[in-house]
Formats: sequence, C-alpha cells, structure tokens
Amino acid sequence: MLNRTDLRGQVPSVAELRSTLPRAEYDVDAALHHVRPVVEAVRDRGVEAVLEYTEMFDKVRPGGVRVAASELTSALANLDPAVREALEESIARARKVHGDQRRQDVTTEVVDGGTVTERWIPVERVGLYAPGGLAVYPSTVVMNVVPAQIAGVGTLVLCSPPQAAFGGLPHPTILAAAELLGVDEVWAVGGAQAVALLAYGDTDTDGATLEPVDIVTGPGNIYLTAAKRLLRGIIGIDSEAGPTEIAILADETADPVHVAADLISQAEHDPLAASVLVTTSEGLADAVDKELTGRVAATKHSERVTEALGGKQSGIILVSTVDDGIRVVDAYAAEHLEIQTADARSVAARVRNAGAIFVGAYAPVSLGDYCAGSNHVLPTGGFARHSSGLSVQSFLKGVHVVDYSQDALREIAGRVVALANAEDLPAHGEAITARFEGERA
Repeated sequence: MLNRTDLRGQVPSVAELRSTLPRAEYDVDAALHHVRPVVEAVRDRGVEAVLEYTEMFDKVRPGGVRVAASELTSALANLDPAVREALEESIARARKVHGDQRRQDVTTEVVDGGTVTERWIPVERVGLYAPGGLAVYPSTVVMNVVPAQIAGVGTLVLCSPPQAAFGGLPHPTILAAAELLGVDEVWAVGGAQAVALLAYGDTDTDGATLEPVDIVTGPGNIYLTAAKRLLRGIIGIDSEAGPTEIAILADETADPVHVAADLISQAEHDPLAASVLVTTSEGLADAVDKELTGRVAATKHSERVTEALGGKQSGIILVSTVDDGIRVVDAYAAEHLEIQTADARSVAARVRNAGAIFVGAYAPVSLGDYCAGSNHVLPTGGFARHSSGLSVQSFLKGVHVVDYSQDALREIAGRVVALANAEDLPAHGEAITARFEGERA
C-alpha cells in the first residue's frame, strides 16, 4: 500500500534526504492571494466583513461574534460524562507537565553595583484557535489554554468556526472545554477571518468591544496558516502549521500491528497527512503493508486514510542500520516521531530533530494527542529542525533589566567609549561621559 524508497547501502547527504523524503505539497504562498482580500476586508470593515465571509464559507451567519456565557455553561452541563472525565484528566496531566516549564526571573551580579536581571513577562492577550473542519478538537483547546494560563497571560480569547448544525455556535464540545478551563471569551469565527479579527479587533453587533490580541496560536487549514503569515508582525504567531506527520523508526523487534495502527491514526486527520515508516527490516515493512490492508478497510474514515497513505507524502524508507535510520529521521524532522526499536530509549536520546518523540511500544502518538501531559501543537514540514512545539515559553517575553550604580558605570565607561568610537558612533560614548563631566580627571 505504501510507496517504498530503498536507501540500503546508501548514505545520502542531508540535502539529498531533504529533497527526496516524502513530504506533503503545501504551498502557503499560493494561498496568500485568496486570503489577502479577506484579511483586508476585515481590517477595513471589521465584524460586518467577518459575518459575510462566515456565511460564505461556513454556510451560517451568527447574530454576532462573541458566544454568550450561558452557551458555555449549557455545553458543559450537557457534555457526555465520559468525555468530561477524559478532558479533566487531560487538563490535569497537561498542567502537571507545563507547570514545570515556567521560567523564573534570574539576577546576575556582573560587578559590584551592576546587575542584569532577566524577567519573564507574560503576553497580555492571546488568541487561541481550535479548528472545526474534518474533526472536532477539544484537545487542542486544552493544549493551547493550559500553557497560556500557566504563563500568566492576562486574557484569553478562543476562536472556533460556527457550525450550521449547532445554530451558528462552535461545536458544543469546544464550548464545554472552554468552560472547563475557565475561558469565558469565545468567538464564533473561523479561518482567515478569525486571524484577521484577532489581529485588528472591532465592535461586535451588540456594541461590545472585541479587543485585538498580541499572539495567535493553534493549528488550522492552509488559509488560516496563510493569514498567520500575512499578519505576522501585527501579531505574534506560534508557527505555520501544515498537515500532520508521523514518522516511525523501527527495526525487526517492532510489532507490525502497532506500527500499522499508528500510521493510520495520523492518516485519518487529513488526506494530506503524512505517515512514514523508516525501518531496517524488509520483513517488518511487508508485514505492515499486509496489516494496513485489513485495518484501513475497517476504519471509519477509510477513504481519507487511503488517500493519505497513498499520497506522495507517505511511504516506507528501507535503511541498512538504525544509525542510518536516525540520519533519515533527523533530516525529515517529523512533527511526531515514534521509536520502536531494540533499546528504544538510547536510540531516542540520539535523535536531534522532532517535534515530539515517543519511546517504545507503549507510547503511541495518540497518547500525546490527548493524555500524556505533553503538548500536541508541534512544528510540521521539517520546522522541527529549528523550532519547538507550543509551551509555556511561547507566551513569555524575556526582558533584560539593567541596573548599574554610578561607580559601576564609571568603572566600565572607558571601554564603552572605546567600542562606541570603534563603531564610529561617538554619541554613544558621549552618553556615558556626559554623566561624569563635572568630575576631576
């Protein structure tokens, strides 16, 4: 079922691997010309334009943008108790993990009378996005809200597309998750128009102010991603998230049932989702292909899974050794990387590039999606080579606070002046010497 690439006996360069490994075609630039008119209309006409585009794209026109608090309360009251219990456990575990991420202010005494303190200041207002397309993502609400709250963000606004099936409200499970987390500002708006409204703000149909935000986080489709790119600078963004990816590095010890099930689990997200197996064992590859045949036919979203697994973004890569496999997965830099090999922990410790690493047979990606305590908003498209997933740090700004006494400044003045003159910026030096003009040499 999966396309195969045989790299046994070869050690391609990093550049060759980056150009040949499976990857979804995801051209954000091509989407920009579709998104720009939407963003500009929202900038110029605010909520009026938002509601027009909502009616066009979501086939429903809410009476306004902000969801009433009573709707959040009602959604939680009517939530399936088993789902509520699962969300509560997900929240508890996420808070436990993210609670240990909060950086503390650090003061360094550089010299007697001269200190530099690094303060970690939370962003004042954040917009969080929960998609509403092929699936419903209350788990994404958890993953966005928990680190923002632990960072100490002042206010949060959650955006999710309105649903015609629910009278122009976001999906009730999204609303219930918001209520469970204590987020009381929810906007029924999706896509590029959501990002634009978060960036520019406006006045709702009832006259209430919709304040702009400082950062927008959360995954979405290519049009939402294009809007993030277009508005970056006006707002901060977490990342330009593309289709989801799973890579599995496995040897002959891996169970083909586990591998096949995990490849399918990510393929059901989207027809562009990438499922990649890197293995030293041709026997495992054959067994996984055989297992996929039966499991894909039996899964609920069989058509979507089939398209994803058969696409150019998915495949099996055969390698000679686990060392070669590590080179391949490092070049690929997957959003999610599973290690299913002998001595999986030591292999995982050698990986440099992945959004999140899942070690051994009993740490599947699905665990991380919901209840591991880790965050599932992760870099895609190879961005894990240089970027991190969402965390408490995503919502903090590091600010250096410089505090020097007169004596401490006097002691270093000559060196500052020397460097200022070396850069032909004499006024920089004069800003130092002006403080001591009345002193005797």
